[in-house]
Amino acid sequence: MNKTYNFKVKIFADGAEKAGMIEMYNDELISGLTTNPTLMKKAGITDYKAFSKDILSVIKDKPLSLEVFSDDFDEMEKQALEIASWGSNVYVKIPITNTKGESSFDLCKKLSDNNVKLNVTALMTLEQVNHIIPALKDGPGSYISVFAGRIADAGIDPVPLMKEVVSILNQYKNIELIWASPRELLNIIQADEMGCDIITVTNDILKKLPTLGKDLNEFSLDTVKMFYNDAKSAGYKI
Repeated sequence: MNKTYNFKVKIFADGAEKAGMIEMYNDELISGLTTNPTLMKKAGITDYKAFSKDILSVIKDKPLSLEVFSDDFDEMEKQALEIASWGSNVYVKIPITNTKGESSFDLCKKLSDNNVKLNVTALMTLEQVNHIIPALKDGPGSYISVFAGRIADAGIDPVPLMKEVVSILNQYKNIELIWASPRELLNIIQADEMGCDIITVTNDILKKLPTLGKDLNEFSLDTVKMFYNDAKSAGYKI
């Protein structure tokens, strides 16, 4: 991406395809990277450890979030300690609960006290944010990932919640807020304007960056041309 964007919010690339991750790592616009088991599965990754260590052999100086995948907290702890040992730039993703809805607070507190950098993920309510902060406030540095996109998918405007979390976290300099699961380019602007620390962005959204600030009349005309050219190339007749 050649154009310069004056975002205050840090952009983390979200993905699990090696070539794409390395491309994003080499882009100066990208401040860090994240992935998760769902993205890895879609990318055809079968060996979690081998893939992670291979990526970390290249990505050494930007944060990379890697997620545990057990549903048992004792096993999560073992996985987290192992994952954290793979690199000083690794943030270990811990879900806010397990699949039984049991809080991961005690595990997060224990890991944070053990100097493990965490990315607590899948949060969607203010109660969850306030609940987990005490587990992280004395740690080495952590992220809280609020899934704003999924909140929007539920028909709820995530902006008021995100603004409130920004306000709360202003007093915790070692905890950063991630706007997770964005759905459109506008979300980057929203996150930037409200003072959110980080936004995770997939490649399909990043590809839209050149449209920022585009004249809407020109954009309208380009859209009309697209419809016309596609109909013409398809050979449609009535």
